[in-house]
Amino acid sequence: MQSKERAILCAAYALDKKATGVRILEVKNLSSLTDYLLIASGRSDRQVQAVAEAVRLGLKKDHDTQPLAVEGMNEGRWVLLDYGDVMVHVFQEPVREFYDLEGLWREAPEVALPEDAGGARQAADR
Repeated sequence: MQSKERAILCAAYALDKKATGVRILEVKNLSSLTDYLLIASGRSDRQVQAVAEAVRLGLKKDHDTQPLAVEGMNEGRWVLLDYGDVMVHVFQEPVREFYDLEGLWREAPEVALPEDAGGARQAADR
């Protein structure tokens, strides 16, 4: 699976759990750490955890892909799933505003999400 496809699929899994403010930033020409950042928000610690878990389990079940690292799942304020080529950040909104990753990576082009990105199954078939 290509990096961009993985990022879009992660967005679809996040949207399936009603994540808000879902954005994909292409940072591959700006960073040696990863190709894409997925940034999303949840309204509570439980929703942040549920969104992150949906991404993790969706990629594991549908694509036999495990993250290289998972940080912050117990607290649920900011969860990071590191897939190497894609880093998934799921925040509670005040934490997202404080760290302002979008501002930090403002030069990064944004990847447009497909209109049906809320259906992870459809995105998986692309």
